[in-house]
Amino acid sequence: MFCATAGLLVAAPALAATSVMVGGAAMMSDAKIPTNASKAKNLTTLVAAVKAAGLVDTLNGTGPFTVFAPTNAAFDKLPAGTVDKLVQPGMKKQLTEILTYHVVPGKFTAADLKADAMKHGGKATLKTVAGETLTVEEKMGKWVVVDRGGHVAVIETPDVLQSNGVVHVIDTVLMPVM
Repeated sequence: MFCATAGLLVAAPALAATSVMVGGAAMMSDAKIPTNASKAKNLTTLVAAVKAAGLVDTLNGTGPFTVFAPTNAAFDKLPAGTVDKLVQPGMKKQLTEILTYHVVPGKFTAADLKADAMKHGGKATLKTVAGETLTVEEKMGKWVVVDRGGHVAVIETPDVLQSNGVVHVIDTVLMPVM
């Protein structure tokens, strides 16, 4: 890009990619969701699940997407053997339902979620790719995501900007009504 200044043609500075640290790695705002997630040490279970469900290409799409990304510790809260069972080929449908329950069409930053919640009595309601609903609200000074079963996930790292959306890292796996 070039700008004319006082009759001179000069190169305009390029916008630099921004980053947020997740799992010890810089998440670059000019990268797509799967590329960034695969660099984070605390999202390895999520990355393996996304691969097992065949959702990498979807999350590499143009989006935009808002992803509530559970950490490895969030998956560890599930009953023993749950993750191993879900990544089996025969469980692909159930795994896909769980993972797409964490994805909302559109790009919703923390500021967007807060503004929407304030307009609607303190709660923002989001429709997921799975067709279910999530509620975002403030509880005891923290912003949380609540699934239909009442499970509460704290947003640990908000606003991890991506080229095709935004990721909010959460501490609990959300479960759709199955």
